[in-house]
Amino acid sequence: MGLISIIIWLFNEIQTIYHIILSPIRGITHKERLESFYAGQAKNYDLYRKKLLACRETLLDKLPFGGIWVDMGGGTGFNLEYMAKLGRLKHYTKVYLVDLSPSLLQIATQRIKENGWTNVEIIETDATNWQPKEQKIDLVTFSYSLTMIPDWFLAIDNAKKLLKVDGHIGVADFYVSRKYPEHGFKSHSWFRRIFWMVFFGFDNVNLSSDHLCYLNRHFQTSEIVETLGSVPYMPFLKAPQYVYIGQNSSTL
Repeated sequence: MGLISIIIWLFNEIQTIYHIILSPIRGITHKERLESFYAGQAKNYDLYRKKLLACRETLLDKLPFGGIWVDMGGGTGFNLEYMAKLGRLKHYTKVYLVDLSPSLLQIATQRIKENGWTNVEIIETDATNWQPKEQKIDLVTFSYSLTMIPDWFLAIDNAKKLLKVDGHIGVADFYVSRKYPEHGFKSHSWFRRIFWMVFFGFDNVNLSSDHLCYLNRHFQTSEIVETLGSVPYMPFLKAPQYVYIGQNSSTL
């Protein structure tokens, strides 16, 4: 890496960290606050998040392909590019990328154009109430987006309404355990639970101890992965993250 490349990389890192840590988040509505947070870091979003979102690719590797896929909070379209590299994107008859941030969707629009994906449509709207024109959907994903949705439970309820019976839901995100988790779920220390909720809360990333339990009660669970992931420039601390794969069931 040459000196100029190092300087550009360093400038981009500093700019992104500034907008994550120091830049104030303004706005009355949820959409305004999202755009206030993402507008200044959209062009560097993918490079920084690749170091932060440890379970994103794990989730994508596990997803079924074929039919109609709705990526809720799909942002810049990184997920689509990753699936395209795996040779799977072309197998979906239709892909909806749903997000509220115009800045992130601008990156996604350019990505779609450059790659010539004709089966992808961008929808700028709220994940809690959007309904596609198709009757039922085969796959709904939330990749690190539930923690950015204040009424996340409504987003999950909406996903359940969208999915056909036996359709799949896939989620990856940050979280914290309950103080007394149910049998089979991991337990986090008091420090880990409090520290990460406060740390991410500064950016309106709302870690919850209820995601996995809510998903587990509303879908037939296929797989749950609970792990710890690195956070850039915090070498001695790891943030709890999970992957959830489930199926819609007429009995739940």
